[in-house]
Order: sequence, then C-alpha cells, then structure tokens
Amino acid sequence: MSDSNAPQWLEWAREIQALSQIGLYFSQNEHEEANYRRLQEIAAEMLAQNTGMSESGLEQIFCAQPGYATAKIDVRGAVVRDGRILLVRERIDGLWCMPGGWADVGEIPSDMVKREVFEESGVEVRPTKIVGVFDANREGGHLELFHAYKIVFLCELLSGEPAPGTETLDAAFHDPEDPPALSPNRTNSRHLREVLSHLRDPRRQANFD
Repeated sequence: MSDSNAPQWLEWAREIQALSQIGLYFSQNEHEEANYRRLQEIAAEMLAQNTGMSESGLEQIFCAQPGYATAKIDVRGAVVRDGRILLVRERIDGLWCMPGGWADVGEIPSDMVKREVFEESGVEVRPTKIVGVFDANREGGHLELFHAYKIVFLCELLSGEPAPGTETLDAAFHDPEDPPALSPNRTNSRHLREVLSHLRDPRRQANFD
C-alpha cells in the first residue's frame, strides 16, 4: 500500500534504499555488495535531485542504518489537564505537537515517553495506556527518508508546569479541538481526536492502522 501523501519518486527512492540495505545485510560476496551499494547510490541520487540534500550526506544517513531495513518508531505523550492537551512548539519548524521523539535503542517504551515529555516540556508524567499505533507515513506530511510508526501514550500529569526544552520553543496546554498550527509529521488532528475519544471512554481500546 503506497503512501498517498508522497510523490512517486519518493516512494521509489524509499523502496530502493530499503532493498539496498537488506541486500547489503545478506550479501555473500564483493559482487553482490557492489551491486547493492550502487542501489544505495541511486536512491541517494533520486533524493538529492528532488530535495536539495547532498548525495554524500544522504549516503551517510543510509550507512548509519545497518542491518535489515525496518520501520523507525516515534513515541508521543498525550498529557491532558482540565480538558486541555499539552503541546510543544518545535524549533525545527516552529509548529506544535505532542511532546515526544524517535525511540532510543535499549530504553523501554514507557520510560522513553516519560523522558521525552520531561525533556521537551518540563513536566513529569506516568504513562497509563496506549491511545494508538499509527502509520506515520500515511498521515500529515510525508516523511522524507524512512518509514515510521507512531505510538501515542495517554499520560497522567504528576508534577511541573510547562516550559520549553532544548528542542522546543514553547510548551503550553491548548484546546485539542482548536489547536495551534500542528507539525503534521509529529501530531495531526486524527491523533488529537483519538486522545479525546479515550478520555471520553476510558474503556476504549487502542486504535491502530
């Protein structure tokens, strides 16, 4: 199933990169390795031609993803107080989202979302349930390089008041039905609607794509 938000060249480049990464992982001789490295170069060339990123920089990013190609994981914390949801304003694009980020190797998901929320907003939370697991490439804006899944956790606010962190410009509680301009790859209206549905029905099961 294709990413409806992505142009065809991006879907091709993603697939070629994934095939090259998998091929390099399973290659058994220099000839096979050379062929798969060439596929990696082609994917970098396609992306560079259409994004303005450098081929060498893209190849470095690809080489930093060794082994079998898998989806990346993004975690987000949904923190609600008095009917308003905690959002942070990202430095990278100036738009708003639930606090969170890429999953780190070796850290369990619940600890990871607690850390991300604290680092980006200054509040301490306790994850209580999973709101949903979403395909991050098929909603909002398309991701540039890799396929990703997004896990949204509903969190109980324990202490602290919102304050910006090193990666955020601002942090504040907002009306989830009338939010500020959202950073679509990080948080979109569907995520916020699903959070509200879980608050209205505590027995609601986790949503998933």
